Amino acid sequence: MTRLEPREYSKRVGVLTHEQLQAALERFGLGELLAAEPAPSGLFGQNVMLSASTGEYVLRGAPWPAWQLPQERCIAEIIHTRTTVPAPWPYLIDEGTDIFGWTFAIMPRIAGECVANHRELAPTKRLAMAQAMGEGLAALHAPPFEALAKYDPEVGRFMPVGEPYDDWFRAYARDWLMRCREASDATTDADESWVESVIADAKDALAVPFVPALVHHDYKENNLVFLRESDGRWRVNGIFDLMECYVADGEFDLARTFTGHAIDRPELAFAFLDAYAAMRGLRPGFAERFRLYLLVDRLIIWEYGQRNGIWFRPGQRFREYAEPGVAIDLSRYG
Repeated sequence: MTRLEPREYSKRVGVLTHEQLQAALERFGLGELLAAEPAPSGLFGQNVMLSASTGEYVLRGAPWPAWQLPQERCIAEIIHTRTTVPAPWPYLIDEGTDIFGWTFAIMPRIAGECVANHRELAPTKRLAMAQAMGEGLAALHAPPFEALAKYDPEVGRFMPVGEPYDDWFRAYARDWLMRCREASDATTDADESWVESVIADAKDALAVPFVPALVHHDYKENNLVFLRESDGRWRVNGIFDLMECYVADGEFDLARTFTGHAIDRPELAFAFLDAYAAMRGLRPGFAERFRLYLLVDRLIIWEYGQRNGIWFRPGQRFREYAEPGVAIDLSRYG
């Protein structure tokens, strides 16, 4: 058996040894360690890909907050039991810190192609995958839930929020706006006025009733794996990075992938949206509501970039960054 040399798998998990990785496998009776590699993508570097005598696995560690892994296990079980979308299951958690200094989880590695950079794909493949993403998201949203809900770490399950969705979402939008203003001076009074105008425009559309769905909140290529079917069609064969999930309006999940394509390759953005709409439909007021969803998703990205001093050039302002994606013509959707 080849013994692996100590290696830094990411800044987050640090240097790990053969002995540590083998001990993690042994906690769950998963056999002999054969190989280990850093995950091919991921912003936070929590994953290590393991090959063992019993199969292929993902080790996920260095959680933050402390309840990250239990929350992800809860969500993985919901997706596994209630949808047709493959999720990492079983999601095995070791609460001990004796091996790594932090708790960890191990789960089966789901077969499929991970797309770290969709721009490197051939145009026809990119289009097919965009359509597959729309269909996969519709499948994720298919199971109905009773009410707007968030994961409560104190009880270990989703609990109702207890307020009307439109009020909750307006407060959610303004909370992200406040965080942006606190992160830097790149979000101005004029930017805030613009955000408030989009919130006002969406007032009636936000009040349109919907059946609550499981919202992933970071639905994009590098949180998925794809398989090609025998007929040549692509499908989503796995979904990951479940920490941000909550129960609300599934249409919000369309925002991140849509704006990821809308400026440079709008045909991909609309192929994704149309594939979703063909399976789930879109509610009245979609255009006004979706503009606000696109804006809030840009606030979330902007806040992270401003807080960490990455992604955006000096002197750039929020509206300058966000408006091209928010202003996309959605008139075809009413």
